Amino acid sequence: MGVTKQTILYHFKSKDGLVRAVLIEASETLRLELDRELVGTAQGWDRVEATVRTAFALAVRRPDLLGLLREVGRLGSPTSDFVISLLQPMIDRAAHAIDDGMEQGLFRRSDPRLLLVSAYAAVTGVVSDPEVLKAVGLELDLRVAARLRRTVLDFLKAALEVPVRH
Repeated sequence: MGVTKQTILYHFKSKDGLVRAVLIEASETLRLELDRELVGTAQGWDRVEATVRTAFALAVRRPDLLGLLREVGRLGSPTSDFVISLLQPMIDRAAHAIDDGMEQGLFRRSDPRLLLVSAYAAVTGVVSDPEVLKAVGLELDLRVAARLRRTVLDFLKAALEVPVRH
């Protein structure tokens, strides 16, 4: 970075302060990216699709960002609690939007938070973890990312689609 340790400690006071600042920046980047893409997007499937597309675009463009949030979340308390507190408003908003879609009959009744966990695992666990892709014979490029995105969208559509009654 071209700066001394003393310069970093002057601005952040400690390693924990630096880590917290990085996590705040990463979660804020994620929030701003999602907010920017979702402004004016209708509820229902269009919103789900826009969210997945935005998350995949960010994961491909900045795999370090989602990988960082994923890895730090594995460290346990208090760091993981801090990451959860940063992401909780986005999680709550997404769960509420899915629940609203269920209430309106746009989506099949299920647990919105379990759907979010599945989608999160697919996006962050696969796109930001090249070793998982290598294990199944894939390497992340735009074509593979598009196929992965389509697979996640197909999964979510199947999970959310209201069954047709005959």
